Amino acid sequence: MRVTLEKSGFLKALNHVQSVVERRNTIPILSNVMVQAKAGEVKLTATDLDIEIVESVPAEVAQEGAATVPAHMLYDIVRKLPDGAQLELNQAGDKGRISIIAGRSRFALQALPPEDFPDLSSGEFGNTFALGAEALRFLIERTRFAISTEETRYYLNGIYFHEVGGKTLRAVATDGHRLAQSQMELPAGAAGMPGIIVPRKTVLELVKLLEGEDGEVEVAISSSKIRLSFGRLVLTSKLIDGTFPDYERVIPRGNDKVLEADTRQFAEAVDRVSTISFEKSRAVKLSLSQGKLAMVVNNPDSGSAEEEIAVGYEREPIEIGFNSRYLLDVAAQVKAETMRFEFNDAGSPTVIRDPKDEQSLYVLMPMRV
Repeated sequence: MRVTLEKSGFLKALNHVQSVVERRNTIPILSNVMVQAKAGEVKLTATDLDIEIVESVPAEVAQEGAATVPAHMLYDIVRKLPDGAQLELNQAGDKGRISIIAGRSRFALQALPPEDFPDLSSGEFGNTFALGAEALRFLIERTRFAISTEETRYYLNGIYFHEVGGKTLRAVATDGHRLAQSQMELPAGAAGMPGIIVPRKTVLELVKLLEGEDGEVEVAISSSKIRLSFGRLVLTSKLIDGTFPDYERVIPRGNDKVLEADTRQFAEAVDRVSTISFEKSRAVKLSLSQGKLAMVVNNPDSGSAEEEIAVGYEREPIEIGFNSRYLLDVAAQVKAETMRFEFNDAGSPTVIRDPKDEQSLYVLMPMRV
């Protein structure tokens, strides 16, 4: 293999693929990225056996070939080369080594056989459709903060994508204490798609990869995997093999005590009073009365805090407690100047909405304070 590339494009692609490679691996080849030179491009592939990212970069290919080299080391070498540098990848007689040459810099890295590199993208993908990158990014951003990190409830460790009524594509995430839901019109070709749970790591990689993308994303789904293709990049991931709970049962429908608060003012006040809350519970009590909301935190170890803001509320007084971190996470999703709370009583779930976003809603379970 002998190929010449321009640094910036190669570095960008390397940055994308090497991010899935774990720093510590018991299987040596999983620490490597596969480099394949063929027909005017270099194709980079990296995997952790759960996610595979493949990205192609234009290149001058003098001699076709393939090799696998340490992913993070190759990335660091290319990153430290001068801007605008041209680099050459060269694997001559010794198949166990590959050279990286740029100007007066020369590196030789150990290589492992490409035929030993695992292939995650094989298999049949029954459902295929396209949706806009911006729409997919919207669904992910509105829900990912509620993904559970509790490994024992593995079926909550991702975002649940499914069709509703043959007209809607909905994304839901919950950790049992809060729930985030967002949806869009069902893309053409998505009818009949199975409900899938996309793992948290895949979601986080997608957030990074979709940044700045504004084209179409080709989505292909099988019973156990999802493949997303956009630009010169293909991401394939295993799905979580589990049943997502019946989340609709926890979304209250009859909450009739409505509070409207200035989004920024509310978030800043919660952030201030929660400064002295217990690190573990981060509890804050909301005391509602006509036209005003008092936020109260009591911590026997450090003191107390209280702040009052003017709000739109015309019903009977109510006191209800929440985890302040959860309140701030939801407030960060609200783009409107005001956010809307729908309460029932101190022991029932509360619905929070963004008046400018009818496609999303958030549910918080109250806590004792």
